[in-house]
Amino acid sequence: MRPARLTGPGPGAPASGAPGPPAADPVVLVAHGSRDPRAAEATRALARAVSTARPGTPVLASWLDHTEPGPAAVLRDLAAAGHRRAVLVPLLLTAAYHRRVDIPAAVAAARDSGPPMAVRVTDVLGPADGEVDGGLLAGLCRRLGEAAPGRFDGLVLAAAGTTDARARGSVGRVAAALRADLGVPTRVSYASAAPPAVDAAVARLRARGARRVAVSAYFLAPGLFHDAVTAAARDAGAVAVSAPLTDAPELADLVLRRVDAAERVAGITAGP
Repeated sequence: MRPARLTGPGPGAPASGAPGPPAADPVVLVAHGSRDPRAAEATRALARAVSTARPGTPVLASWLDHTEPGPAAVLRDLAAAGHRRAVLVPLLLTAAYHRRVDIPAAVAAARDSGPPMAVRVTDVLGPADGEVDGGLLAGLCRRLGEAAPGRFDGLVLAAAGTTDARARGSVGRVAAALRADLGVPTRVSYASAAPPAVDAAVARLRARGARRVAVSAYFLAPGLFHDAVTAAARDAGAVAVSAPLTDAPELADLVLRRVDAAERVAGITAGP
């Protein structure tokens, strides 16, 4: 099988200036949160990229843990400022516990303690209804190209990890889509909660004949997990480890398509 080759595209989305007068419902991005300050800055950078891509739409960042403000506080502030609708986008790559439990709880808390507001919650950024978004794949390939692996004949998709079997299945679908797109053997690895670890996945590909194994980081932001994956992959002989998606233009576009899809559903539900 001929090795894949990626070339790095141009730089990411530019930072936004001051937003203009609101012409659309506010968009609230909700990230997992981390003690690592780089993670919060990555979320802010994505918020700026989304704002730049859609001028006139207020885009606000929030976090479920470790960083303020939380989504309930942001929604309450928006309602108090007179907004009657908002769209909440979970910055998550799998629809596991945080999407099923924490985010609905935050929306309920805002509803119970603030002025009335209709909140539409979008799909996560990972596979929705079993479909892997082409923009997500393009963002992962962008970051691989920026890591400058040159030619490689094996790929590991390194994810954070979860005990949720359905969520792991969605990671597997992303790996399968990358395999089909790039034409190289691809395995999944996890930084926590489930095997295999990235070094084991790299070793298995090498044992099956791969000589240049690259690692695609299935992370939205830098932090402890990405640092650990990078170190372990390098020690195992990987030729490159990509950076997290952060504010990749393809990710900002995916956020807005999730917003638009939620708004279309709301319009159909409301009727004429």
